Amino acid sequence: MDILNLPKWNLHRWSTLPLRLMVGYGFMEHGYAKLIHGPERFVGILHALAVPAPELMAWATIMVELLGGLAVLLGAFIPLVSVPMAGVLLTAMFTAHLQYGFSAIKLQAVTAAGAQFGPPGYEVDLLYLACLAALVLSGSGPFSIGSFLTKRSNSSSC
Repeated sequence: MDILNLPKWNLHRWSTLPLRLMVGYGFMEHGYAKLIHGPERFVGILHALAVPAPELMAWATIMVELLGGLAVLLGAFIPLVSVPMAGVLLTAMFTAHLQYGFSAIKLQAVTAAGAQFGPPGYEVDLLYLACLAALVLSGSGPFSIGSFLTKRSNSSSC
């Protein structure tokens, strides 16, 4: 007996909720950090990485992270917002993380001040991309604006 397939439980539909919470919060946290530390600091980083139009790209990235993260968190318009979010991830992967290899955690030393880590690789970018793909393929799931709109549309068409 497979408990996940019992109609009473229907647990498989809940699998997207932790993905939405993690991806949405993660993107919003990164966008918020860029705002708090000063967008001009992020502009400087993009300029050093030779990203074209660093001012425009900095603000576009911040807005995608904040608004896209909120949309994913709420389960709204996931197929639509996943496109620019994937663009941000791919840009970060190819401009900043690829040169450091796969692993996101590179323990270099443990000192009296604590663990010292090297620059992150592209592992986390791929994890976020995989989560976005899963959300696009599976739908937004329960407790989402997407499921609310689907239920509302189905009830009004009857």
